[in-house]
Amino acid sequence: MFGKNPRLNPLESRKRLLIAESELNRAQLAGDMVALAQDVRTFADRARFFGSIASSATSLIAGLASFRRTRSAPADGKTSWWQTLLKGAQLAGTLWSEFRPLDRNRDGI
Repeated sequence: MFGKNPRLNPLESRKRLLIAESELNRAQLAGDMVALAQDVRTFADRARFFGSIASSATSLIAGLASFRRTRSAPADGKTSWWQTLLKGAQLAGTLWSEFRPLDRNRDGI
């Protein structure tokens, strides 16, 4: 058929146009699905990040509340400096475990 200019009837040309349009739509849909998947991954990462912050804040508040909670005091109204030091060390340990840098290799990030 090279060299010849066959004339297409209107139905055949319409059919080829619709097939080409369908291929373009299919390619655009595939691109949109890739973009949507990336957006979902980004949203999930942000949700995990804010979830970890909320968890840390909850632990911090619970630690502070337990630290500030009044316990039965000695008869003279004074607490031992050793008990105060121990409570402070417990709070520091809790805070350190919550806010220490994460090992990124371990989490796969």
